[in-house]
Order: sequence, then structure tokens, then C-alpha cells
Amino acid sequence: MEEDKMEIKKIIPCLDMKDGNVVKGVNFVDIKKVGNLVDRAVLYEKQGADEIAFLDIAATNENRKTRIDLVKQISSKISVPFVVGGGIKSIDDIKQVLEAGASKVCINTAAVKNPKLIEEASKRFGKERIIVAIDFKDSFVYINGGFEKTDLDAVEWAKKAEKLGAGAILPTSIGKDGTKSGYDVKTTGKIAENVSIPVIASGGAGTLEDIYKVLTEGKADAALAASIFHYNEYTVGEIKDYLEKNSIKVIR
Repeated sequence: MEEDKMEIKKIIPCLDMKDGNVVKGVNFVDIKKVGNLVDRAVLYEKQGADEIAFLDIAATNENRKTRIDLVKQISSKISVPFVVGGGIKSIDDIKQVLEAGASKVCINTAAVKNPKLIEEASKRFGKERIIVAIDFKDSFVYINGGFEKTDLDAVEWAKKAEKLGAGAILPTSIGKDGTKSGYDVKTTGKIAENVSIPVIASGGAGTLEDIYKVLTEGKADAALAASIFHYNEYTVGEIKDYLEKNSIKVIR
């Protein structure tokens, strides 16, 4: 992503991974298998995805690193930018993931525990390759897969992450995740208003209007979604058609 706010909006399908499969839960629990990782990545690229996100959601809690073998498998089959997160704790972890074919990395728990990691990674690999994910509930930041509450305010943490060198912020509403009831437009908008780097909205996409709303009222630069793609409710192309009809610029 560009360092400045984007006029053109992006659509990013997300592959949450557990036990080698694409999975989806609700509010970060009740995880169900929904498909094959590589097949889904290829399908979403064909549909017109601007980027594809791969999040190894169990890595941190299982105290292991990201599945590099899966990163290599997926990256070898797609050509769009590929974002990888989950279990990334160090500069060496980031290096391995990027060398395996990722375009960007997404860090969350490790960044909260060691904010200097953002700074070091940004200087070494370039800020455009470092995304800081923020899982939040009631404006507080949560870590360890959404199970541990911190005393950090989501907006203030986003501001600090930008100062440390983050190239983008990925805020996910735990309360909205998997519910298909719409994004947390209010909190997303507050974060977007307080940083100058791209904000990727996540958690709650259920309708075409939800996506339009978070890109306009929520001031997000990109919309990340999972359930609506995994359950074949919408294609990336259908979302882009809708956005274009409503005067939102997208990539074709």
C-alpha cells in the first residue's frame, strides 16, 4: 500500500488458517473449517482481489511460528500482494516470511509486547511491508488471538504504531468478527482520522452496503472480509461493481 491515504479503495479477502485449512469463527471463537487454503487464494485472485491476507490465527496461542510451508505454497500460486500474519515475533521471523513469498507482514501481539519491533522492522524491510494489526473490543486492544485484554486504547496505539514506522493499520472488531452485522464504523473512523497511513477495516462484513459504509463513513482505505467470500455470498467483482456504481474508485 502507499504511505499516504488512498483515493482508490482496495478489497482484501482474508484466509484465517488453523490446522492447515481455511477456517472462520464468530467473535474469534466457534471456529469451523470452510475450505482449502491454496484453492481459495487462487479463486479470490481470479475474482479480482487487490491483495490476499493469510492469518495463522492459532500460531501465537500455540506458541509456534507461522507455517512457512503454507506461505510458500500460496505465494507460488498467486501474483497479487500477499499479507501474512500470526506467530511473527522477531526480525528473523519477518525475514523468513518475506523470503517465503509474502509481500507484507502483519504483527499484533509481538508489536504490543515489544513496540521497538515495529521500528526495527520498518527500517530494515521498509514501512510499506509492515502492517500493525489491532484487535479491539470496547476501544481496548486485545492480544494473544483476542483472548488477553490490555490497557491500551485502540486509537492511541494506532497513533503510536504509525510513529514507530507502521505502513498500515489493520483494526479488527472482536465483537463484530464473523457476525456479518457490519464493521465497527465508529472506531475504524476514529483510527483513520488519527493516522495518515492506510487503514484496512476488518470484522463484520455482511452486505455490500457494509463495505461501502466503512470505506466512506469509516474512512478506511481498504476493506478486509472473509465470511462473505468463503460462503459464496459475494464475489470480489460484485463488491467492486457495487462500489463503482456508488462512486467509489476501485482497481480493475
